[in-house]
Amino acid sequence: MNQIGSDDAHRMIGRQGRSRLRVTLAMPAVAVALAFGTGIARAQTTEPPGDTVYPGPARRVARVVAPAWASELERDRTGEADRVMDLLRIGPGVRVADLGAGAGYYTMRVARRLGGVGTVYAEDIDPAYLAELQARLNAEGFVSVQTVLGRPGDPALPPASVDVALLSHMYHEITDPFGFLARLVPALAPGARVGVVDLERPILSHGTPLALLRCEMAAVGYEFEDVYQLIPSEGYLAVFTPPDSPPPPSAVHPCGDQSPPNHG
Repeated sequence: MNQIGSDDAHRMIGRQGRSRLRVTLAMPAVAVALAFGTGIARAQTTEPPGDTVYPGPARRVARVVAPAWASELERDRTGEADRVMDLLRIGPGVRVADLGAGAGYYTMRVARRLGGVGTVYAEDIDPAYLAELQARLNAEGFVSVQTVLGRPGDPALPPASVDVALLSHMYHEITDPFGFLARLVPALAPGARVGVVDLERPILSHGTPLALLRCEMAAVGYEFEDVYQLIPSEGYLAVFTPPDSPPPPSAVHPCGDQSPPNHG
């Protein structure tokens, strides 16, 4: 399997599992509305009283060099998506958010598994990615998937709309992780879980050390549930449960960079 650190892997076609997270923004979404003529839901925002910017991460952030780390065919050969969906108990009636959906590697597979019985939100901050994904969804006739244009610090999802949120190979590129995680909380329904798929490697090698992930998730009140190695696929699935409500920015304390030395 091509490694995420190789130039060849970065040039692979397909846009699954990655969003272009470049700019730190902090205004939370209070509603979404359909963008005229595109089918893409866009966040309509106001800044509520007392809202302030969440602290940035006390570690490096991986730059975006390509929209994919491996081809869909390659990932399917290892059974990655089926294993992740099984572990997250994704089935008919479950409402799923694919955060940083890109070209929709997980979006398409979740939609097929749900068979139209359930809702899928395909969220990304790149409107070009979403337009391409919408065309792909239209071609396959998936009407239960809604594409959502988010922001680096806000997934911009409707309140209490998600049972499972999935972040696949994109956490290390989020420039505003604490704001993003805090603003995800209101979108999560009671009993919801959050799954993060990533590689156990330094941030600048396009992975997220599990210790760092657990620390940053805990800083926003998420509780660690379990971690699963996705053998024979690369990487892990870490599962978390969200807090009842997000903490204020003043209560969030960034974690140090827990990457091994001399990497990147």
